[in-house]
Amino acid sequence: MIVMRHGQSLFNLHFSATKRDPGIADPALTEAGEAQAQAAADALAGAGIERILVSPYTRALQTARPIAQRLGVPVTVTPVVRERFHFACDIGTPRGRLASAWPDHDFSAIEEIWWPDATETTESVVARAAAFRDAMLADAQWRRTLLVSHWAFLLTLTGESLENGHWRRIDLQAPVAGWPGP
Repeated sequence: MIVMRHGQSLFNLHFSATKRDPGIADPALTEAGEAQAQAAADALAGAGIERILVSPYTRALQTARPIAQRLGVPVTVTPVVRERFHFACDIGTPRGRLASAWPDHDFSAIEEIWWPDATETTESVVARAAAFRDAMLADAQWRRTLLVSHWAFLLTLTGESLENGHWRRIDLQAPVAGWPGP
């Protein structure tokens, strides 16, 4: 499986400069983030990806778009790979608005309000990542899947901190050494 952290968002831009939550709900990508997504599309063109799993946050959907277009592969939107709910950026967009903004994607299996209403515990994120890993290992297509997700979820899944727009290939059968979660 290839895992990728979404490109730089407006939240990332402001938070990295101030270390304060700038209060931006479901932020879009910056120009740099859009360039990171396009660069990923170019770099992953020959990676054997047959589908993309993506979080419903705008920044993840925007990151997946050029990759899906370049590769001509289906996109499956799933909240299980969302970010750990902690900052304003983790307030999502309701399903109905997402469906209008992204008519090529199927949001029918997602609740209207699909994100939590309170900060998630480490245990909750660890449980989501473990359930995702188990589900993927039962799926014969996992090795040909690109996951576009977020810092805390990917850290929990892989034990590594990925920068915006970066990706790596992982073996879901390998243990995550020494990492209990974010």
